[in-house]
Amino acid sequence: MDSITTQNAVVHFNSDVYSALNGYIKDTQPSIIFVLVDSNTHDYCLPKFLERLENGDITVEVMEMPDGEEHKTIDICSGVWGALSEYHADRKSLLINLGGGVVTDLGGFVASTYMRGISYINIPTSLLAMVDASVGGKTGVDLGALKNQVGVINEGEMVGIDTSFLDTLPQKEMVSGFAEMLKHGLIYSQSYWHTLTHLENLDLSDLDRLIHESVVIKNEVVTSDPTEQGLRKILNFGHTLGHAIESYFLEHPEKTALLHGEAIALGMILESYLSTKVCDLNPSELDEINEGILKTFTKVEITKQDQEHIIELLIHDKKNSHGVVKFVLLEAIGKPKIDCVVSNALILEAFEYYNR
Repeated sequence: MDSITTQNAVVHFNSDVYSALNGYIKDTQPSIIFVLVDSNTHDYCLPKFLERLENGDITVEVMEMPDGEEHKTIDICSGVWGALSEYHADRKSLLINLGGGVVTDLGGFVASTYMRGISYINIPTSLLAMVDASVGGKTGVDLGALKNQVGVINEGEMVGIDTSFLDTLPQKEMVSGFAEMLKHGLIYSQSYWHTLTHLENLDLSDLDRLIHESVVIKNEVVTSDPTEQGLRKILNFGHTLGHAIESYFLEHPEKTALLHGEAIALGMILESYLSTKVCDLNPSELDEINEGILKTFTKVEITKQDQEHIIELLIHDKKNSHGVVKFVLLEAIGKPKIDCVVSNALILEAFEYYNR
C-alpha cells in the first residue's frame, strides 16, 4: 500500500514501516529511544517490534503503563514524564508509542509537553488507533471521566501501521475500531459506507485496503483543517452523544464500561435520528444507518435516568461555544453539516427511537 503524506508527516504501511522507521533513526540519531507500551502491547507486540528495530548503539528504554481508558490520565502522564527525566531524556530523545488509542493519545501528549516538545512516532496496534487515534496529531488525556479534555494538536514524525499487530487483538477491540471506519463512510463517502456494510462480499485480504481508505479520508479532512476550525469537526459525528455516553458509563461502576467504538456506534444512531429532525436526513437513510450499525454492534440499555445524566454531560463537549451544544449531523449519507443546535426534547426523542 502506498504511504500517505499528511501535513507534517507520513503514514507508512506494513513492510514500509520498519524501513522508514529505521531510516529515520539512522538519519536523526536520537540521544535515547523510549518505547511506551501498555501491559498488553508489552506482552504481545513489543517483542516483534524490537526484533525489527535497528537502533545501532542508541539505548532503548521501555516504559509500561496500565492498559485501559481509565488510565488515560494526568497521573499516568506524570509517571511517564518522571521516567523520562529519570532516564535523562533530553530534547533530542525519541518517544515511540506502541499501542492502541490510549497509548498514542497519552504518549503523543507526553512527548509534546516534555521539555516543551520532543519527537515522537506512533505505531498503532489496534484497529481504532490505526484508522483514527494515531493519525492527525490530536493528543491528550481525560479529565476524570470527561474524554480528551486536556491535550494539544501536534503531529508526530511519522505513523507506522503494521496490520499484522491486529492478529493480537481481541474481537471486541476489532469491532470497536470498526465504528470509526463506519463513521468515515457516513461523513465522507456513501460508496465506502456501502462497502463496509456489505462485508459478506469481502474477505480478510480486503481489510488492509479498507484501513488504507479510512486513513486517506481522515487525512484529507485533517489536512484541509488541521486545527479544527471548520471541516475537521465532521470527524466528531456520533461523538457528541457518544463521548457523553462513554463518560457516563466510565464514571458509574454499576454500569459495564463501553469501549470507545461501542459508545460511538450508539452515538451515530442517535445523531442520525436527530439528523432527520434538524437536517432533513431521509428516514430511509436513517433505517439504513441503524441497520448497518446494528449488524455489528449490540444494543445497549439506556434508561430514562441514564438519559438525563448523559444530557447533562453534553455541556463538556469540545465543539461547544458560549454554552451552546453543537452537533455534527447528516443531510444525507456522505453529506455532513457542522454546528447544529438540538433541543434536549429532541435528544430524548432520539433515545426513545434507539430503545424501540
